[in-house]
Amino acid sequence: MLDRIYPWGRPLRAQTASLIRAEVAREPWQLSGYFGLRSEIFAAEQGLFNGSDRDAHDEHATAIVAQGEIAGMPDGVVGVVRIYRDRRESTAAETWFGGRLGVAHAYRRVGAVGTALITEAVSTAHSWGCQRFLATVQEANARYFEHHHFRRLETLDLLGRPHVLMQAELERYPAHLSSTWRARAS
Repeated sequence: MLDRIYPWGRPLRAQTASLIRAEVAREPWQLSGYFGLRSEIFAAEQGLFNGSDRDAHDEHATAIVAQGEIAGMPDGVVGVVRIYRDRRESTAAETWFGGRLGVAHAYRRVGAVGTALITEAVSTAHSWGCQRFLATVQEANARYFEHHHFRRLETLDLLGRPHVLMQAELERYPAHLSSTWRARAS
């Protein structure tokens, strides 16, 4: 006999897109999805912030979104990251930061979302003159970034959690825009 709530015997997993595209957020729906997903991940889920995770960097940061595409149409924002130039920099070198990288819960095991976001973030900054790209990463995610050609610089304690300041190997990230990745079948 079929269960009324789960006729197939277990909950069905939501359909995830097979194509992930990361790009600078320009459309109002992208920016709304960007801030909504950030709040969902960093304030509601992780409890790092009370209500909103917005800060002074958001005033001059560039929002980058990963969006799933189904049948060639965007299906919504499934990942976020921001990049911004270090405004304290007094040398000629252009230092940029990446941060607040997050992936929607349903897409965390897809694999392509984080890769697309990291690639788009570093490559975009690189194309805009970045000579040094840094990221403050939660310790639990540092190995993932090492696999994406980042190296550890120092350990930090931020918001009561261990973090690592990491630097990207810029030569691994060509200066181009719009990263597209095929999701792994899961």
